[in-house]
Amino acid sequence: MCSEEPHVEGSVLSVVRAPATILSRRSNEVDPQDPAVVQLAADLVATMRISPGCVGLAAPQIGVDARVFVLDVSGHPKARSCAGLVVMVNPLVEEAGAPQRGREGCMSVPDFTGDVARPRTITVSGLLPGSGRSVTVTADRFEARAFGHEIDHLDGLLFLDRLTGANALHPRQRYL
Repeated sequence: MCSEEPHVEGSVLSVVRAPATILSRRSNEVDPQDPAVVQLAADLVATMRISPGCVGLAAPQIGVDARVFVLDVSGHPKARSCAGLVVMVNPLVEEAGAPQRGREGCMSVPDFTGDVARPRTITVSGLLPGSGRSVTVTADRFEARAFGHEIDHLDGLLFLDRLTGANALHPRQRYL
């Protein structure tokens, strides 16, 4: 999604963990043409790429109060739809389908996974960093879940806030 944007080298940054305050408040809209936002997007991509199993990352997760996220489910075994690398500024959910329960994890909550109901399909619009050009992506199943998860971060919500019941929280499996 951002292949036409200017290439900026990103830095790998530390991921903020719950209960950090920035993870529980709505992020502010930002100017997609601001060079700092372009750099932020590059840093998010670099941090996501270096993190095993990570398919998305939002600005609050690296301590930045900005409505920016990156997502890429390419190669994930659960992915049915795949828009490739998506980098969005000031995203909006345009349409959401019926919810479906599924398991989620999060880099900001590294020790647990949880069962969360999210839309099976979703259409999201936003702006590209650099140009400010508007883009719209429609996704289903795993990719739709990932979009919902990242947008929740921008709204100050963690998957923990959306657990589907008393038995919906699980210790993360560790593999040697």
